[in-house]
Amino acid sequence: MMNRRTFLKSSGLAVVALGASGTPFFLTQTAASTLDKPFKRKKILVTIFQRGAMDGLMAVTPFTDPNLASARPRLAMQIGKNKGQLVDLDGKFALHPAFAPLEALFREQHLAIVHGMGSPNTTRSHFDAQDYMETGTPDRKGTPSGWLNRVETLLQSKSPKAETTPFSAVAMTSAMPRSLYGDAPALAIARLEDFGVRVGGQNMAAATLAQSSGKGFEALYEQTSQKILRGAGQESFDAIKILSESNFKSYTPSKGANYPVSPLGDSLKQIAQLIKANVGLEIAFAESGGWDTHVQQGTINGVFSRRAQDLADAIAAFWRDIEPFRDDVVLMTMTEFGRTVSENGSGGTDHGRGSCLFVLGNDVQGGVVYGNVPTLVPENLADGRDVPVTTDFRGIFSAVASGHLGITETAKLFPGWTGEALKMMKV
Repeated sequence: MMNRRTFLKSSGLAVVALGASGTPFFLTQTAASTLDKPFKRKKILVTIFQRGAMDGLMAVTPFTDPNLASARPRLAMQIGKNKGQLVDLDGKFALHPAFAPLEALFREQHLAIVHGMGSPNTTRSHFDAQDYMETGTPDRKGTPSGWLNRVETLLQSKSPKAETTPFSAVAMTSAMPRSLYGDAPALAIARLEDFGVRVGGQNMAAATLAQSSGKGFEALYEQTSQKILRGAGQESFDAIKILSESNFKSYTPSKGANYPVSPLGDSLKQIAQLIKANVGLEIAFAESGGWDTHVQQGTINGVFSRRAQDLADAIAAFWRDIEPFRDDVVLMTMTEFGRTVSENGSGGTDHGRGSCLFVLGNDVQGGVVYGNVPTLVPENLADGRDVPVTTDFRGIFSAVASGHLGITETAKLFPGWTGEALKMMKV
């Protein structure tokens, strides 16, 4: 049978855009700021994919290792308490100063860091490495489902039918990410306030008729006789009805939650809105781009620092914004691989192996840098040049899925993997 993802791709219908005239012709707004829906509060996993491969050695530096300064004469940074210096975390690792907004979360033991993490697959291709990480199967290509979709499938198998909601799994992206491909329903929504249906190709006339009739999406839905379109349409329509009851355009974050004006800031702010609106969210996905730092990576200035500042500011604002819901939420970052230990001739770093990621939540045993980064001498490096992968990303993902969401079916979540979950969660 054709699943939802295949249908959306082939039909030209996407629940991420505007109506035929460029306006959201079926969205109405009210003054309500939250929804009173029969969805009980659920545990929520928020993920951020840092696309481009973040330099884990610059993000969280093993500053006591003199080999790093030798390998990076232009990129090495100093530890200290002054602005622009590395922030000592535990006497061995230090945060890049642009990540300083995350320091307090680490000290409060809500934030954990896992270093030397990555995939056992040795590809240096962004496309392949992202695919392997998002499907959770680094040992093979062509896996039809993403690991987050399998999480949602397992969550839905444990929930009564009456508790299902079109907002169980949401990506704040213009296209469905590989992580959410699969049988469990998922939505890709670029902007909540513009949420709608775009119908392309031969269906454009139907969309125009629907708009002119004054019935909007309902008219388009009623005209459809194909069962598969009705199924996908109903899910979209249910979501639209829920969103129409909340005034997302006038949303005001909690005091002190200052989101950066950026795609990631907007995405996390909208995820916070969904959490507060009690629409039944369980899985949320966002993206942070621009981490491919081959040229002029910089130290306190430059492309890395700008990306790090945006990520840290967005996460810190999100955590402040959802304060009453923190017991329900874990946020986790991920990136496809790391960068070379040595800088290149262009003042940047090339594709490597191990990197690091952040896990934030009240269910996390925070205040710890997990994993292992060996002394950075050539004989300890992968291929003589890279941070070795000492923690399989599946060990982290499975720990979060189990310790936060209660998903213990590891064989279903990561087929073929026989490793152990990293002991980093309180449960």
